[in-house]
Amino acid sequence: MSTDFQKARIALGARLRELRVSGPRGRLTGPQLAQRLGWPHSKIYKLENGRQTATATDLQAWAEATEQPGAAKELQARLKGLESHTRSWRRQLASGHRPVQDNITAEHDRTKTLRIWENCLIAGMLQTAEYARAVFDRHAELIQSPRDTEDAVRARVQRQEGLYAPGRRYEILMWEGALRARVCPPSVLAAQYDRLLSVIGLDTVELGVIPFTAPLKIHPANGFWIYDERLVVVEDWHAELWLDDTDNIATYLRVWRTLKESAVFGCEARQVIHQARLALDGR
Repeated sequence: MSTDFQKARIALGARLRELRVSGPRGRLTGPQLAQRLGWPHSKIYKLENGRQTATATDLQAWAEATEQPGAAKELQARLKGLESHTRSWRRQLASGHRPVQDNITAEHDRTKTLRIWENCLIAGMLQTAEYARAVFDRHAELIQSPRDTEDAVRARVQRQEGLYAPGRRYEILMWEGALRARVCPPSVLAAQYDRLLSVIGLDTVELGVIPFTAPLKIHPANGFWIYDERLVVVEDWHAELWLDDTDNIATYLRVWRTLKESAVFGCEARQVIHQARLALDGR
C-alpha cells in the first residue's frame, strides 16, 4: 500500500515531468535535460517517477534548465510538504490498527538497522501480546477508531520475528519512565519486564535504558524510529510524521546519539529494570 508521503512524491515527479515536456522552446527529452543539468539520466527518471526525493537545489536547477524559473517557488513549496508529511491518526485508523501495522511492517522488512527511541511506552518490537493489547485498546478509545485489537496484536508480535533474523540490527533506547508507565495491569507489566530481560544479550539487539538519575544533554521528547538512514517516523498525539529528507534524518541521528550518551546497557540496564519491578511489587 502506498503511503501518503509516496503519493505526494509521485505527484511532485509528475509536475517535474510536466515542466520538462512543456518548456517555452518545446519538449525536452530526459537525456537532453540530464545533459543540461550535468546529471545522470537515471536521476531524471527517479525524480519523475517518485523514486527519489529532490533537494531544494535540484528543484531550482530543474526550473531553470526547463526555462521556467518562476516554477521554482511552487516546486519548493511541494518539497516542504514532503519533508514533514503528516499522516493523521484519524485517517490512518479509519479501518483499525491492523492496516497501520501492515504498513510499518513493510518498512521493517526492508530495513537492516532500526534505531528506536521511546520515552513513554515499551518499544513495540519488545512488547508482549498482553502489553500490546492494552496499548491498542487505549489508543482506539482515544481516537475513537474501529477496534481490531487482536489482528493488530498478531501483526505486531509477528513482526518481532525480525529480532532473531541474521543480518538485522535493532538499537533500542528507552527512558526509564517507559518502564514504569502503568498503561496495563501490574501482572502484565511484570511479564513485560521479563520480556525485556530476555532480549538483553541477543546479538541482534542493543537495549539501552536512560535512568531517571542520568545527566541529560537533551530532553527526552517524542518517540521516533530511524529506518537505516533513509526514513524517520515520529509519533505525536494527532499524527505521525514520515521524514526522508537528508537534513531531518541527520537531525534525528544526532538526537539519537545524544540520547545514547545518557543510556546504560547490559548489567546496568538489567538493574534499572529490576528496580522498576521492585517498585511494581511495592518493595
